[in-house]
Amino acid sequence: MRVVAGERKGMPLKAITGTTTRPTTDKVKESIFNIIGPFFDGGIVLDLFAGSGGLGIETLSRGASRGIFVEKDGRAYQTLLENIKKCRYEEVVETYKTDANRAIKGLLKRDLQINYLFMDPPYAKVEYYNLITALIEADKLTEDAIIVCEHAKEIDLPKEYGPFSLTRQETYGGTIISIYRNHI
Repeated sequence: MRVVAGERKGMPLKAITGTTTRPTTDKVKESIFNIIGPFFDGGIVLDLFAGSGGLGIETLSRGASRGIFVEKDGRAYQTLLENIKKCRYEEVVETYKTDANRAIKGLLKRDLQINYLFMDPPYAKVEYYNLITALIEADKLTEDAIIVCEHAKEIDLPKEYGPFSLTRQETYGGTIISIYRNHI
């Protein structure tokens, strides 16, 4: 795994060993960013179920100004911290070793708006996608926010989350990437 593009292009990222997480491959990561935009002009990225942090770090490398990473698994969280340090993003990120539900409850109390939301929960935990609705209802996503969901082929996500519509879906083996944008 590595950072594909931007200011940290080529930086190798440590992957997590074991079966508790599924790192997004460089090929899939590159495809996601070809779809949502290769580079960004500031903004906040929220990487829920961050694992080793590959998607959030990639977004920072491509121009996002701040990152919020949430990862519950202890080994994955340690790897996430190492990758953030290696990429020298300690000053622009917040990391939380907690459950996504608890993290969202905390974020709902804050005055912030998210530009890029990455959702990659354990494939059997479909209920976590309800957190998207919680963020929308609390007005925590910008009007032009991009929501990227990574899920198993067997899971059908809704066509819409509030004003955000499914605009693109790509399949990579047993994984589907679903991208939502506001239909303003």
